[in-house]
Amino acid sequence: MATPLAELIRPKSLDDVVGQPHLLGIGKPLRRIIESGHIPNMIFYGSSGIGKTTVARIIAEKTNMRLHKLNGTSCSTADIKAIVEELDTIVGHNGILLYLDEIQYLNKKQQQSLLEHIENGNITLIASTTENPYFYIYNAILSRSTVFEFKPVTPDEIRKAVTRAFSLLEQQYSQKAIVEENVVEHIAQTCGGDVRKSMNAAELCYLSANINENGEREVTLELAEMLAQKSSMKYDRDGDQHYEILSALQKSVRGSDENAALHYLARLMEAGDLISACRRILVMASEDVGLAYPQAIPIVKACCDMARELGLPEARIPLADAVVLLATAPKSNSAYNGINSAMIDVQKGLAGDIPSHLKNAHYDAETKSLSGAKGYKYPHEFKNHFVKQQYLPNELKDRVYYSFGENKNEQAAKAYRMKIIKE
Repeated sequence: MATPLAELIRPKSLDDVVGQPHLLGIGKPLRRIIESGHIPNMIFYGSSGIGKTTVARIIAEKTNMRLHKLNGTSCSTADIKAIVEELDTIVGHNGILLYLDEIQYLNKKQQQSLLEHIENGNITLIASTTENPYFYIYNAILSRSTVFEFKPVTPDEIRKAVTRAFSLLEQQYSQKAIVEENVVEHIAQTCGGDVRKSMNAAELCYLSANINENGEREVTLELAEMLAQKSSMKYDRDGDQHYEILSALQKSVRGSDENAALHYLARLMEAGDLISACRRILVMASEDVGLAYPQAIPIVKACCDMARELGLPEARIPLADAVVLLATAPKSNSAYNGINSAMIDVQKGLAGDIPSHLKNAHYDAETKSLSGAKGYKYPHEFKNHFVKQQYLPNELKDRVYYSFGENKNEQAAKAYRMKIIKE
């Protein structure tokens, strides 16, 4: 069975690793730790194909500890127990280095079984995860480990790796590759910062290339576009990418950058995630635009209803209308802040009895009379449909949850409020 190109080209030293200069550059923290030879418990966090496993292998080769590799998707509690049992044998006298890939798939009990041994140093844990470790890894493991975040590799760095990949393929198959202009650039740009994807794309392009009369493989841009066209779409509806794109969409709208907002909407549309896009856009209409332009709320609702009715790909059109409208509209989060402040009081138990004049009038069987609502003043019977009376419970009667925003709409409402109070 042929070894995948990504495995053949895997770096053997830190200097050969593609990307991660913030961690592995000369004098950078992770590099200094590795070169010191004193390896602490570490968690490598980042998307797939950006060097986490490679760096862990390099570390393993630099230590004299016994190496074990497990994958969280397939290992069991028995597998972990078998490793622990080695600590009392001659093979484990120098300690054990456990590389645990995809640690987020281990349940709490499995993670806890490692605690005692990583704390006393008998087992040194290097774990990797594609999900946010602060959400998916047991806190006691986190507190005993150092988290290093691996970043997607830049196209400039991937371009060098792709060029090297084609050279290695020529040596492996003893056939020269005629690589058309822009093929390397296309693969580097469309792999989404994933080195492994770029290697796979290069290998597919080489193996499926047409062989000319000279026995050379002709790798065309058309072929590269066909094989690598979806590589840049990293998206997992249950993972970090899902929430990061939605977060970026909302923050772009909140920051009044319609171009960035359209970009993140396009990523959601390309992933086919219509429902999440609609839900977040509806939230933004109330949370970020709110009372500064309240008409945006029904307009956006209509756009989202239309998008769901149309389905993709046409749904992108009304959603683009909604996103641009929200990004370019005036902003206010006054009502959002107001309800949050009120919720804090309620959650603290600061409620109090509802004033009697606000209670619903009902028939009391004991007194044989109507009770509740006594003393209530009906605002519509007063000038400007307003009369001053207490509405909050006594314990909270002076609370102020809502402050008028500085925008035109809320300032007009504020002016009206002051006018009817004075009159």
